Amino acid sequence: MNKEVQILDLGLKDYKETWDFQEALFQGILDVKISNRRNEQNEPTKNYLIFVEHPHVYTLGKSGDFANLLLSEEQLAEKGASYYKINRGGDITYHGPGQIVGYPILDLENFFSDIHKYLRLLEESIILTLKEYGVESGRSEGETGVWLGVGTPFARKICAMGVRASRWVTMHGFAFNVNADLGYFDNIIPCGIRGKGVTSLHVELGIERVDEKEVEEKIIKHFSSLFEAEMVR
Repeated sequence: MNKEVQILDLGLKDYKETWDFQEALFQGILDVKISNRRNEQNEPTKNYLIFVEHPHVYTLGKSGDFANLLLSEEQLAEKGASYYKINRGGDITYHGPGQIVGYPILDLENFFSDIHKYLRLLEESIILTLKEYGVESGRSEGETGVWLGVGTPFARKICAMGVRASRWVTMHGFAFNVNADLGYFDNIIPCGIRGKGVTSLHVELGIERVDEKEVEEKIIKHFSSLFEAEMVR
């Protein structure tokens, strides 16, 4: 089992270009697994953790409801935002500047064969990162992602998650609001969930800007520990 995870930091990159890049890495891992089974060989499969920031974009998961996007095509253009229906789980979400997006492309058979555990560990890596900033967070029953104020009238999501998996290979991942412009969430019903808000780390800390690279390093540290992975650059 290969527990080495290569970190790829793409900076600011178009959503569709990044999606295509993910698909290429994802398919490469699948091809190795299929070849191994056909030829009864055991070539190690690779693992990646992509960090990226996207220009304003709304994405709708395969089970999502288009009605949760509250903008017309003309209004999207006015806001400089794009829209894609994609092949992950979950409903609609927003990506944009000030948000750390993480796409783990892993062969889970290098770690464990359990999608539920995978999602819980992704959440835990964000929960532990937030704890380092003195922000208490947790899970909301039946709702994937990381939340603040669960069980109160002020429940709000700080990190959305949606993944795809095939033959235990993952893609897509998490979107962590660090310095996000929360106004863009007013144009959707986030994740299809009514009556709950969204927030960003800089808002919770009451400061103008959080060091995103510092946050990334904390996520990497906790991801490495939780997945017992060796992170390489």
